[in-house]
Amino acid sequence: MSTTDYISVNREAWNKRTKLHVESSFYDVKSFVEGKNTLNQVELEQLGSVKGKSLLHLQCHFGLDTMSWARLGADVTGVDLSSESIKQARELAESTGISAQFIESDVIAFGERNSKQYDIVFSSYGALCWLPNLNDWAKVIANALSVGGEFHLVEFHTFNDVFSGYSYFPEETPSIDQDGTYTENCDGETSTMMTWSHPVSEVITALLEAGLTLESFSEYPFSPYNCFEGLEYVEGKGYQMLHKGQQVPLLYSVKMSKTTASKRMASKTK
Repeated sequence: MSTTDYISVNREAWNKRTKLHVESSFYDVKSFVEGKNTLNQVELEQLGSVKGKSLLHLQCHFGLDTMSWARLGADVTGVDLSSESIKQARELAESTGISAQFIESDVIAFGERNSKQYDIVFSSYGALCWLPNLNDWAKVIANALSVGGEFHLVEFHTFNDVFSGYSYFPEETPSIDQDGTYTENCDGETSTMMTWSHPVSEVITALLEAGLTLESFSEYPFSPYNCFEGLEYVEGKGYQMLHKGQQVPLLYSVKMSKTTASKRMASKTK
């Protein structure tokens, strides 16, 4: 299988997954429809108030987090390569009366035709492994941000992938797996998926080289989601993983800003 097929392969996998996800208790669409905000404390604290701001959510799945930002006052646009995800997102937005725009596209193709700039670009939880080239990804983000805008990433820590047999460091060829999904209603159904490893250093370097300025970087020993093997729940904290009695990093977050060229130059001369 050629790696150039990764978009169509992963699109098919996510189309199948989405049909299961919207019916799962993991995503609990019923509670969302009734008014629940699906965002977690990590991203809520990092972004702060989004009221009145334009927000681009890359790899938004079927839009629960995207529309949760809209409920907090943001003018939101969600992008995802899965046609089924975008279909479900649009139907949910219409049925709940939430104002949100959803675009069916892979990230790089979206960036090639996007001319709009946003106050905030956001991405989270299991997004980066589906991308072969983070330099192209980072350029899409930089181009989509207005001057003074911010990029926020909250992502699963790739250190944890080592325990599942994946490389921490990048490799030329993707991992090609036949896997199910992480929701409780998988029922043994599997899909072919192509993923890439991206260490934290690669993520930050790509964003810096795209011209963004690092504002903060944090790591966390707790995950809000019980979606990996070997996790245990800690009341009031979330899920943790212990290795030889020590906590494994499960999440990290990055905040970047887009400054003017003159400000970047001035900071370099100090």
